[in-house]
Amino acid sequence: MGDTGCLDTDGRLWFCGRKAERVETAAGPLYTEPCEQVFRAHPQVARCALIGLGARGSQTPAIIVQPSSKHFDRVKLASELRALALAQPHTAGITHFFHHPKFPVDVRHNAKIHRLTLAAWAASGKSEELKS
Repeated sequence: MGDTGCLDTDGRLWFCGRKAERVETAAGPLYTEPCEQVFRAHPQVARCALIGLGARGSQTPAIIVQPSSKHFDRVKLASELRALALAQPHTAGITHFFHHPKFPVDVRHNAKIHRLTLAAWAASGKSEELKS
């Protein structure tokens, strides 16, 4: 099926995301759902996507956010996203943040984010990283 998941100590199965969309860092894999839920909690984030920059196995993780408003303080948002990342062990290594005005999504559902397209966009140099 291509989905990943894990069992918690109570035997519950948790969906972790698509296998093809995991980020393969030198320290191990990062999965979309556990990471993205940390940043979706921010009130100025409409959508977010975990992406990997570089070659599999040594990718640098990054988060791309789609702000809920066109008007936002880039420096403040970057600082707050970094604080959210540091608050969780599985996201503490994420230090790169980008914003995209409108995520590419599956046309049938308007929900399934094309993370690989976003990763190519971020790596292309046409993107601007959020800096605090």
